[in-house]
Amino acid sequence: MKSHTFHFSPVVYILFILFLSNRNYIDIISAAGYPINVWPKPTTFEWTHPESVPLAPSFTITSPYHKYLTAAVNRYVRQILKEHHTPLITPSVDSPSTFPLKSLRISVTDISAPLTHGVSESYNLTVPGAGGVTAVMTAATPWAAMRGLETFSQLVWGNPGRVGSGLFISDAPLFGHRGVLLDTSRNFFSVDDIMRLIKGLSMNKMNVFHWHITDSHSFPIVVPSEPMLSEKGSYGGGMVYTPEDVKRVVEFGFEHGVRVLPEIDMPGHTGSWAEAYPEIVACAKMFWWPAGSEWADRLASEPGAGQLNPLNPKTYEVLKNVIRDVIAMFPEPFFHAGADEVIPGCWKVDKTIQTFLANNGTLSQVLEIFINTTYPYIVSQNRTVVYWEDVMLDDTIKVDPTFLPKETTILQTWNNGPNNTKRIVNAGYWTIVSSSDFYYLDCGHGGFVGNDSQYAQKPGTDQGKGGSWCAPFKTWQTIYNYDITYGLSKEQAKLVLGGEVALWTEQADATVLDSRVWPRASAMAEALWSGNVDESGMKRYAEATDRLIEWRQRMVNRGIGAEAIQPLWCIRNPTMCNTVQDV
Repeated sequence: MKSHTFHFSPVVYILFILFLSNRNYIDIISAAGYPINVWPKPTTFEWTHPESVPLAPSFTITSPYHKYLTAAVNRYVRQILKEHHTPLITPSVDSPSTFPLKSLRISVTDISAPLTHGVSESYNLTVPGAGGVTAVMTAATPWAAMRGLETFSQLVWGNPGRVGSGLFISDAPLFGHRGVLLDTSRNFFSVDDIMRLIKGLSMNKMNVFHWHITDSHSFPIVVPSEPMLSEKGSYGGGMVYTPEDVKRVVEFGFEHGVRVLPEIDMPGHTGSWAEAYPEIVACAKMFWWPAGSEWADRLASEPGAGQLNPLNPKTYEVLKNVIRDVIAMFPEPFFHAGADEVIPGCWKVDKTIQTFLANNGTLSQVLEIFINTTYPYIVSQNRTVVYWEDVMLDDTIKVDPTFLPKETTILQTWNNGPNNTKRIVNAGYWTIVSSSDFYYLDCGHGGFVGNDSQYAQKPGTDQGKGGSWCAPFKTWQTIYNYDITYGLSKEQAKLVLGGEVALWTEQADATVLDSRVWPRASAMAEALWSGNVDESGMKRYAEATDRLIEWRQRMVNRGIGAEAIQPLWCIRNPTMCNTVQDV
């Protein structure tokens, strides 16, 4: 592979190999073995004789000064002293000492490391046994220290507070990209909603908020040089994100160690642009599936037709303003430029494209013109470009790989599970995995279109997927058990940057945000942090169940409305809710 323009840590599997080769230093036991657990489970957790000590009421945390780490330290001190978490099962630990733990001392190896893909998140944490008064954390970077702070906070419980003691944790993630995608076009989410999501990401040691900002349904971000796009393309009533709003979100992300990755979807999914610039959008405001036509001849894959016209020079005048202004608002080195679901029928109804096709042009060439004009401009802004896999893998409209230099391109996969992941890495591209069969959080809630005859089936008729194209609902177990490098060689797996669960919001708004995301995203968080298998190579979802129930309860107490995954009775009656008695 050629060198890439973005910083990348040693390949993710190096960590895993080291993990496997040093098992004599690792104490991995079931949830029943530890009275207090950490989510996601650390890579190494040594606690030979579980005990606890009081937490001093004047407990302090010291660290080198760093704008965002210092903010995190102050936040965690307040949380640790005020949370008073009550576990669902009272921890059974020895309490050999009345000497309280007075402080946590943090040292950071590289205090100036930027928050970018590949930055080290590794840390070691030692909480001394009886008689010790200072816990010690050594972290590679400020962002790693934030992960360690979260771990320490989960070792504290009770009122008055106690903390697990006599333990050692050495920790680092398997995958550098662990995120949640939220679509804010189909339904609007306030800045407070988004910040609550980022808060939950940080709690789960996830590090990317993928903000799918625009789509055919609305254009909610205020672009200073193109104000008409949001003035006419948003839902109105204040449902926009100003540059000041974006700054709040980005700063909140930094304070929580979470990158904010913006996506402006194009050239498909752009019907909302037509409210301001109808001349640059093909098939705008047309009915998405013309009566009597086959599915292959639809204008869009769901209501909300409209695609940018790559043959109109005006398109690029607007686009360059949008790209420049959005990049200026987001310091994140990745820029997601969409490129999914470019539907042939939409472009075919445009007269200029009809003329191009009549002169022996192809729709793939139309897309290549678009990519060849916009891609170099994005790269010139010092960004690595992320596209959905469709740009190269679509059956009908796709570009030749020569238009997508591997050095500055990442492809995000969402179709055909591990098969498309393999196609992407075989072609030599970095990939982010969001396979809809495993990671789409909106699936299984029916469909949102009206006048749909599939809901009028006779009793006893097979209801199929109930209107949801990606049904069934993706359970936390399904998400937890997915191996995003399934079927790949070690060399191929090195190109898998990580994964994202995705919440598309045709049927979701702020009222269900927390419960749609959590704790299912927590399941992916652990699988991508320390893996989903135990020391023998067996999937550990069974022992993870009780730990996730406890973790979900702590999230709820912290203001995250995560949904329940079992009756409370189950954790109070160990093994009684299993399919077999001994797990």
